[in-house]
Amino acid sequence: MAIADTNTASVQTLGRRLYSDAERARRDATKWTLVQGILAPLQFLVFLASLVLVLRYLITGAGYDVATLSIVIKTGFLLLIMVTGAIWEKVVFGQYLFAPAFFWEDVFSFAVIALHLLYIFALYSSALSPSGLIYLALAAYAAYVINAAQFVWKLRLARLDAEARA
Repeated sequence: MAIADTNTASVQTLGRRLYSDAERARRDATKWTLVQGILAPLQFLVFLASLVLVLRYLITGAGYDVATLSIVIKTGFLLLIMVTGAIWEKVVFGQYLFAPAFFWEDVFSFAVIALHLLYIFALYSSALSPSGLIYLALAAYAAYVINAAQFVWKLRLARLDAEARA
């Protein structure tokens, strides 16, 4: 009883269900849910590998080129997941971005993308030194971790909502 009450209370803190019945049905039926389910952990693995390479460069001064390549690859994954996520949102909620259920996650996603693209711009324009670029990448990565946590929290809320309704 206590678990069900806690789960229901947690879901109700949203003020509204994360998905209506129709949205849940569309979410479960679209291939874009699977695409997101594959890309999100893959992007996280790319992030972890890149983070190790970036930290290695910061600690040892070695491996700048491979760290840079890993940041560019991570940025590519970020853009891919953003585009496919927008398509998923269109299918599920009827709009490409800023659906009420994921509004703040989308807002913060744009900050994450801005930092990553600023890195790419600074890299190709030589606007920053190598260490400046690496610190910019770390700022982008910190923002990414916050944004990923937002989405993981929403997945948890969706799971709690499904359990409470079952």
